[in-house]
Amino acid sequence: MELADIFNSSQQLPSIPKVVQELIESFKDEESIDIDDIADKISKDQVLSAKVLRIANSAKFSSSREVKTINDAVVLLGLSMLRTMVLASGISAAVTVPQGFDRKGFWKDSFAVAELSRWIARYTNVNPESAFTAGMLYSIGIVLMHTVYPQECVGVDAMIKEGKDRREAEHQVFGYDYAEVGAELARRWRFPNEMSDGIAHHYDPLANDPVPPMAGIINLALFLHQAHMDELSEDEIIARFPSQIADAVGMDHPRALQEVQDAVGVEEALDALLEGL
Repeated sequence: MELADIFNSSQQLPSIPKVVQELIESFKDEESIDIDDIADKISKDQVLSAKVLRIANSAKFSSSREVKTINDAVVLLGLSMLRTMVLASGISAAVTVPQGFDRKGFWKDSFAVAELSRWIARYTNVNPESAFTAGMLYSIGIVLMHTVYPQECVGVDAMIKEGKDRREAEHQVFGYDYAEVGAELARRWRFPNEMSDGIAHHYDPLANDPVPPMAGIINLALFLHQAHMDELSEDEIIARFPSQIADAVGMDHPRALQEVQDAVGVEEALDALLEGL
């Protein structure tokens, strides 16, 4: 199979709202965005604005007063956080999944990795909101592959249950893997190259010279996410932390590891969004 086939032969590929596309474009030129115009467009999309307001009023972001409008959300949250919420809401709504696919489980994992990517990025020179967005889409290729080739993916999933590595199984069946599919989708959505490269190479960032910073950040986020799921202690996380990858992306990991307890629980920041999935 060729990678292009998954995009050329399907009518089921996700199409994102125009306002989401404009926010993606804004990563390339932060000065070009007109926040009032964006807020107005979000407000006109009833489904999108309802999801954003639900998140803004969740326990994670709640203030002393209720956030009733998108303009209120801009004042409370600022452009960066609003953009994060709109992208998370718009993209998750746009991506359909085949019957039997664990949609909520998939997005819970994706949002967790996204939040950890943002946390890690704060110890680097990478924009935290860009890191969040790339982290959110690190495994979007899995959904597309299950949507377009459901029977073949049954075979892949069976191999994974038997202990085979996902990428190895996917290459055996398809000749490419979920990271390559996700990166191509990001390019078609006109994400900045640093994001699509991060998605493409997150599995093994050190195989690239130089290491794509976003790929290293996503890889570190996946490490922390797994560590939290395995209930590793802080000392165990510090002992096992992939310091070579952290060094390669310019991360101040000694400071981050001193504050690693702060990363516990950040995965739950967008749990309010899961209620609408």
